[in-house]
Amino acid sequence: MSTLLLVVGVILGVVYIYRHVVVKGKRCTSKTKLHGKTVIVTGSNTGIGKTTAIDLAKRGARVILACRSKQRGEAALEEVKKESGSNQVVFMPLDLGSLKSVRSFAETFLKSEPRLDILINNAGIYLQGRTEDGLGMMFGINHIGHFLLTNLLLDRLKECEPSRVVILSSMAHNFGKIDFDCLNTHKALGLGTSSMEVLQVYSDSKLCNVLFIHELAKRLQETKVTCYSLHPGAINSELARNAGSVFKMLLKPVTAFFFKNTVQGAQTTLHCAVQEGIEPLNGRYFSNCTVKEVYAKAKDDAAAKKLWELSERLSGLA
Repeated sequence: MSTLLLVVGVILGVVYIYRHVVVKGKRCTSKTKLHGKTVIVTGSNTGIGKTTAIDLAKRGARVILACRSKQRGEAALEEVKKESGSNQVVFMPLDLGSLKSVRSFAETFLKSEPRLDILINNAGIYLQGRTEDGLGMMFGINHIGHFLLTNLLLDRLKECEPSRVVILSSMAHNFGKIDFDCLNTHKALGLGTSSMEVLQVYSDSKLCNVLFIHELAKRLQETKVTCYSLHPGAINSELARNAGSVFKMLLKPVTAFFFKNTVQGAQTTLHCAVQEGIEPLNGRYFSNCTVKEVYAKAKDDAAAKKLWELSERLSGLA
């Protein structure tokens, strides 16, 4: 009996450590205030995007909630204002699956807002399909939409430097690959619809995020605009709301216990957005509020440049 109790105690101890150290993770320790600064957060009507917006508004920033759904965006607007105690929060419609919408958002923002100090490319989707421009859904929304948005706003970021660009990638990028033949032929990272094939395409899109930041940093070397990609952790949020029923069923028992909540999940985003002194780490990848090394494929200069040039063409910038 005593041996059984000992084993149970050890198991509970391991679970406690995992839950409170590994899952909970580090917190952003910066006390930076952002009065007079303007921040855009895409996909900020839910999940860690909304939590990030609340924190930045509490710091005094003027926060632009860039969201696709008008109804959900306006509901989030009221919640962010209430939770932060700030009235310097604005909703602007943005559909990253529409290049027309991205251009319209950028035009409206540049006409109405004199500053842009931090751009947080937070939105993401886990769903196969096509955008209205004929791009693969995850390639179009997770990468191309943010690629175009960032480029359209770069001049304003340069005018307000020192400024930052942050994009949420994922540790899934480690399993990603870029099939340039498929991109050139089908404007998609992959065409499969099985659970494993969809996961592969998602991983590919997250590798695009890391390579985008790698190349962007090189192009911003003569400026004081810095950029960072990150893994927020496994988050108990709405990212997989469009995933298949089998995937959701498998995920449900573990999300509440082994996944971070949105406050925990927002910490690395906040670290990359406001932490003092990380400018020398321009272009790097972060996880758990710490810079991490990436595999060679995630810092491949030739692949990053090739993806940039292809993205210019597919987004209409070239």
